[in-house]
Amino acid sequence: MPPLDAPTALDLATFSVCLRGACGGYGVAVATARPNVGSLVPYVSESGAVATQARVDTTLGARTLAAIEAGLPISAAIDGLLAVDDARAVRQLHGIDATGAHAVTGADCVPWAGSGAGDGVSVAGNMLAGPEVVDAMLEAADAGRDLEIGERLLRTLEAGQAAGGDKRGKQSAALLAVSPEPRLHHNLRVDDHTDPVAELRRLEGVMADQTDAIRREYGEEGVRLFSRVRR
Repeated sequence: MPPLDAPTALDLATFSVCLRGACGGYGVAVATARPNVGSLVPYVSESGAVATQARVDTTLGARTLAAIEAGLPISAAIDGLLAVDDARAVRQLHGIDATGAHAVTGADCVPWAGSGAGDGVSVAGNMLAGPEVVDAMLEAADAGRDLEIGERLLRTLEAGQAAGGDKRGKQSAALLAVSPEPRLHHNLRVDDHTDPVAELRRLEGVMADQTDAIRREYGEEGVRLFSRVRR
């Protein structure tokens, strides 16, 4: 792995949610006022979901998942990685696994910055319009606890955007999930758009239509094969 001070870092004001699905699986949805957020922030596996943001180190997501898969609870995985990170004061790292949710916001992250957690969910953001963004996301995640994981992620992200989101504006968004019931909309990216969260919703509709077409031609097994997320 590259060292933590390798050129993998980028300052990224972001709001994101990590979820554990009601029927299993994990996912991340994220939006920001920079391009290409889907290549930087979300990391998922059958064992958990992680978002690395603020001063992003793109190795932290993968290393957190590796630690979870080696048997560490997410709290120990995140705290252990940040304990040896000289840039931890400007990091924001949060996620969810079978043991619960955990989030760390460095003391020098650009305000408003903070996080929250609920049953099977963690939410965090930095350079936000205010704490109301996190509050709205937690409320939406709780209200949607029985929804399919992709829909719950999208509604939670929409709530954060409606509450003000990134105070600088909008540019990119992404949704990534691993589920026992995979769907085409579990891997969506909008890299550059004037309203990226709304564009995610439009793409979700496109994927629903495509799913129906695949089901007609190949059946349910075809839907599963076409919908598997590469990790």
